[in-house]
Amino acid sequence: MKIRLPGWAAVRRRRGRWLAGVAAFAVLAGAGTWTAAASDDVPTVHREDQVLTMPGARIDTSYFTSGTGRRPAVLVGHGFGGSKESVREQAEALARDGYAVLTWSARGFGASSGRIGLNDPDHEVKDVSRLIDWLAKRPEVRLDSAGDPRVGVTGASYGGAISLLAAGYDQRVDAIAPEITYWNLADALFPDGVFKKLWAGIFFTTGSAGTAGLTPDAPEAPADRNAPADGNAPADGKPPAGTAGAAGAGQRASDAGSGRAEAAAAVPACGRFQPVLCAMYERVATSGKPDAEARALLEARSPSAVGDRIKVPALIVQGQSDSLFPLSHADAMAKAIKGNGAPVAVDWIAGGHDGGDLEADRIQGRVSAWFDRYLNDDKSADTGPAFRVSRTGGVDSTDGQATLRGATSADYPGLGAGGRTVELAGRTQSFRNPAGANPPSISALPGVGGGLSQLSSLGVGLSLDFPGQYGRFDSRPVDRTLRITGSPHVRVDVTSDSGEAVLFGKLYDVGPDGRQQVLPAQLVAPVRVEDAKAGKAVALTLPAVDHEIEAGHRLRLVLAATDLGYASPAAPATYTVSLAGQLTVPTAPAVTSQAAVLPWWVWGLPAAGAVVAAALLLTAHRRTAAPSPDPELADVPLQITGLTKRYANAADRYAVRDLSFRVEKGQVLGLLGPNGAGKTTTLRMLMGLITPDDGEIRVFGHAVRPGAPVLSRVGAFVEGAGFLPHLSGRENLELYWRATGRPAEDSHIDEALEIAGLGDALARAVRTYSQGMRQRLAIAQAMLGLPDLLILDEPTNGLDPPQIREMRDVMIRYAAGGRTVIVSSHLLAEVEQSCTDLVVMDRGRLVQAGPVAEITGAGDTLLVTTAAEVAEPLVEKIAALPGIGSAVRTLDGDGLLVSLDGASAAMLIAELVRLDVPVTGVGPHRRLEDAFLTLIGGASA
Repeated sequence: MKIRLPGWAAVRRRRGRWLAGVAAFAVLAGAGTWTAAASDDVPTVHREDQVLTMPGARIDTSYFTSGTGRRPAVLVGHGFGGSKESVREQAEALARDGYAVLTWSARGFGASSGRIGLNDPDHEVKDVSRLIDWLAKRPEVRLDSAGDPRVGVTGASYGGAISLLAAGYDQRVDAIAPEITYWNLADALFPDGVFKKLWAGIFFTTGSAGTAGLTPDAPEAPADRNAPADGNAPADGKPPAGTAGAAGAGQRASDAGSGRAEAAAAVPACGRFQPVLCAMYERVATSGKPDAEARALLEARSPSAVGDRIKVPALIVQGQSDSLFPLSHADAMAKAIKGNGAPVAVDWIAGGHDGGDLEADRIQGRVSAWFDRYLNDDKSADTGPAFRVSRTGGVDSTDGQATLRGATSADYPGLGAGGRTVELAGRTQSFRNPAGANPPSISALPGVGGGLSQLSSLGVGLSLDFPGQYGRFDSRPVDRTLRITGSPHVRVDVTSDSGEAVLFGKLYDVGPDGRQQVLPAQLVAPVRVEDAKAGKAVALTLPAVDHEIEAGHRLRLVLAATDLGYASPAAPATYTVSLAGQLTVPTAPAVTSQAAVLPWWVWGLPAAGAVVAAALLLTAHRRTAAPSPDPELADVPLQITGLTKRYANAADRYAVRDLSFRVEKGQVLGLLGPNGAGKTTTLRMLMGLITPDDGEIRVFGHAVRPGAPVLSRVGAFVEGAGFLPHLSGRENLELYWRATGRPAEDSHIDEALEIAGLGDALARAVRTYSQGMRQRLAIAQAMLGLPDLLILDEPTNGLDPPQIREMRDVMIRYAAGGRTVIVSSHLLAEVEQSCTDLVVMDRGRLVQAGPVAEITGAGDTLLVTTAAEVAEPLVEKIAALPGIGSAVRTLDGDGLLVSLDGASAAMLIAELVRLDVPVTGVGPHRRLEDAFLTLIGGASA
């Protein structure tokens, strides 16, 4: 059956949209031949569907061509759980680019019969060789010799592995482009001897029950399933049950969230798998520990088994958001193939099996260029750099997606280039592996969340470690931005009272407050340590990432006893860990982002700068006589005494009345109060924008008046900044500073930008910025010149939680340099986490001032949240512990209120862990919200 397809209308869309109309198309195709005329200037693509009989299976294929004459061929493999329909549009695009393209449904998928062998060399790999035989007989295909077509192979995940295996087993393959796939399947599912139970469960339930696939393929089209069974086919003579490829990362998230993850540890029926694979999974899933036979079975079906035979040009695309096949697999591929003397390029995309942006348009273009060079012999084809990594540059305000920018190098750096030693500190620590390994720590959630792991690059932490189940070691805050590109490594000593330990190493990015932590890409490094009763030194290689540690942040090495995605020993044990060496992090200094260049028209705006400068000069001339400076206050950033401001035309109504407080160097002071408390009025008087009716404001001993010279030491963000949308962030700031008339060297623009943390976004037009990025750019403008006093009025307005967290870090970093920040905000939780001191106002008057801890209380009563209700006898045991005054359940039953009477919070946590209380959190019961509402009498904030 031949089918004519429309031309450019759908070419090179995002992969998640590639099959948006496949289901409807297939219904029509099943009824006969469907024809649509191509436009006049677009080549028509011809499609031929055919079922090929192979030993043990009937393989459903589609063949795409366009134009006339002989041309190279490309085989396109699909992902696990998909079929030939999952890659149809990619095949069409390659056909339009001048290739003869063959797609097929692998054994056990789509309309193909046979059993799934996980790319068994005796079945799936030989099927590919038979497909190459078929191509060699086609008149459209270019031949290198009789029976040897010029052919390349590409595909993602399961299809990516078959491209590598085909190159290793069949010397007729001339070039490959594997995407987000594995090098050694045993290493992927049994890393360092630890069973990756959730991902393994998803594999086997997908192959057994016909659920959505593991790669972001499109929905499966209806297909003819009446092919007879033979050889390797199911014994009942019927083809396997239908599958549905996932409709992108969002579909994967939905499927996994609705039960696939929960079912992952269950033992499935054999379904469409070869019995030897099903038996292997049942054995490992039951014991929770991979054996040598299981490992050998998967290694024999892995590209690594024939790594020394893969000698063709390889474009290796691997995902950063991928807990199934992490970047280490691409590293092993690149080293082996390059070592064989073949050209290699490596591309780390933002997405992966855990979701995120697969950059389908860019990657499809790069694959096509790769084949142009190495199949079509087009030496002018731009195959791109030897190494490229996609980096997050913020959030696009138009669609909420992370914006990406590439960094490149002329050579692939590997995972250890530019190693930098980071000193960690921490005593020897002991912690428990709980009985049943429950509750487990949480890092990645396989296939869930449409790219939750990518949020780590935006500063969002999603991981969880339970008290008493991990040890940690911290570095000092880094003094400058540190970009980690590759795999950090460290040596630790491990002891287990059971003789065996399973640990999960992770390297956190910890914010300036020491509490907010982010796990880059949500990745962990599992390690099984045997013969550890007397202690054992372990060289721990942490997951490969590309992640920026901002100045003022620190690194935190955590060794946890459990992880949700992996099997840990069910028997309880005590582990003891200590440092045996310092942490080494790779920085890959040769990998660079393109520097931003100022367009010529930036310099065509001097008039605007002159107008602003003139306005500033006019303001300066309206100065009034000011009192003499007070030398005793020369080092005091701010002192307000008796400040009063009446409402206009109201002699007895006050916006601010008799307000007095003092701010010291290095403080982050929160100005709190309900609506109408006088906060903004106070800040406007402080900046010299309005004149008080009474009282005095002194900044570093100088009285504040409109245009006072001391205001040059004050930076302010009050009502947002107006930026020119067509200019980049950096260009806007440079233009603003030139307008002030001050020397360029006094701007300290690089320091301000580093604190603001805008990264690569500085080179983009401001019109592309999200609200959070605009806010940070406005604060960077306020920080130009590094003023000693920074004033921020509601800096988090309109921001989402990740952006609020970024803003909090900006404030803390700025004050860390000995400068002072005053922030007015109605978000009490944020003020509590960000500020060292508070000034609480109500109805224009001071209510209370002092350190946050003093205002919130001593915290003798702790709120302990639990995963389940604690039984009353256990509550009584807790109340009877030494140093505990009382313990009662909360009204909702999901926690405890524990009053300390001599015991510390750490002592309490240790006792709760010993009593097997399912603790999920511990914190002071009286929070800032309680104190605030008490102080202002419940007024609305």
